Amino acid sequence: MIPKENLEFLKDIKKNNNREWFLTNKKRYEAYKEEYYALVQQMLTLLKKEDPSMEPLEVKDCVFRINRDIRFSKDKSPYKTNMAFWFSPGRKNANRAGYYVHIEPGQSFIAGGFYQPDNDELKKIRKEIAFFHDELAEILNDKKFKAEFGAMDRDNALKTAPKGYEKDHPAIHWLQLKSFTVTSKIDDKFLSDKDFVKKTVAKLLMLKPFAEFFNRAVTSED
Repeated sequence: MIPKENLEFLKDIKKNNNREWFLTNKKRYEAYKEEYYALVQQMLTLLKKEDPSMEPLEVKDCVFRINRDIRFSKDKSPYKTNMAFWFSPGRKNANRAGYYVHIEPGQSFIAGGFYQPDNDELKKIRKEIAFFHDELAEILNDKKFKAEFGAMDRDNALKTAPKGYEKDHPAIHWLQLKSFTVTSKIDDKFLSDKDFVKKTVAKLLMLKPFAEFFNRAVTSED
């Protein structure tokens, strides 16, 4: 389960997102961080048993600093108000498909896939989809997968066919995408489930064939 103290810390920092409050509550943050890292280790241990691509990962590869990058943001709040977990064979240095867990009271979710590939990666992914869309359809139409994650997210999708593809291509709905992700919301009650880690990892492993499809696209030779 997510410790109650960690959830309370996230709620409190959302209400008091300033350096003065943070410094006053530094001991709470250190306790929060220790539990956060322990949760990541528990998930990693279970993931590695079923997904060999996760074997090189260490806790430091899967966690995020609490400080926000506010250089180009209108919101100058200095701290994040969520606890995030990122599991990917590309670690945080290379953009690869992976599994993401976002813990934020009232806004928690699980996600997976390839987020915002660069132009070269996007070309490779679209080529993979164009040639192997039947395989992708099989993954997305798996009963358990579909029940948990539904269809791919369509944020910022193109309104027409991308360059080089016909409008009537059988996979046009996917070729229009710029990110290739799926999402499943987490109810707050689930955060206190005693088997939260085990059940969450089971959900993440449902994403394994989905993530592998996109990682194959960007790592395979033409």
